[in-house]
Amino acid sequence: DLVDLGKYMISWHSQRPNIAYSETKIFDKYFEQLFKRDYEPENIYALSYWMSEVWKKWTKENPLSLNESLLAMKAYAPYHHLYAVSLCFCVSNSMPEGVPSPVITYEKARNSNIVDQIVSMAGTCLNSALEAAANEPQPANRVFSPQNWIKTKSCLAGIRLAIIQYFTMLPSMPGGPELTEQLRTALSMDASDFEARWAAD
Repeated sequence: DLVDLGKYMISWHSQRPNIAYSETKIFDKYFEQLFKRDYEPENIYALSYWMSEVWKKWTKENPLSLNESLLAMKAYAPYHHLYAVSLCFCVSNSMPEGVPSPVITYEKARNSNIVDQIVSMAGTCLNSALEAAANEPQPANRVFSPQNWIKTKSCLAGIRLAIIQYFTMLPSMPGGPELTEQLRTALSMDASDFEARWAAD
C-alpha cells in the first residue's frame, strides 16, 4: 500500500512522523522526495515489519500501559512510535544526525532476538515524552493539548530526549549494566549504515 509506505518513509527517513497523518502532504508536497528514488525492496519489508511490531503494542490490552491520550491518537501516534524505534539505533550509536538503514536495523534486532525489547523501549520513551511535555509549565490561560503536541517538532525533540535519558539511566537500574551491554552490542552499527535525513519540512 503506497499510502502506508509513504507514512513509514516520512516517519523513518525524513524523521517527521508529525506529518505522516497527512496523505495530502505525502502525495502532493513530498512525493518527489519519497518515491522518486531507488528504494530497496528489503527496506520496504523491514519498515513494514517494524510497523507491524509497533501495532502489536497499540491493542486494547495496552501491553505498554500507554497514556490514554496517546491511545486516543491512534491515527497519528504509532508513526511516532516507529520514529522512536529508529532513534534507538541513532542514540545507541551516537549518530544524532543520521538515519539508520531499515534493513540493517531489522537484521540486527532479529539476529539478537530483541525486536520486542526495542519496540517496547521505543513505546515507553514515547509515553515518557508525552508525560514530560504535559507536566511542563504552560503559558497563561493555556491548557496542554496532546493532539497539538503530537504534530509539533518539539514533540520529536522530546522523544529523542526521552530515549537519550533512557540509555543514560539504564546502567544504574537493577540489571542495567548487563542490559546496557546487551543493547550496545545488539544495536551496534557502522557509520556507513546511516544516511542523511530526507528533507520534508
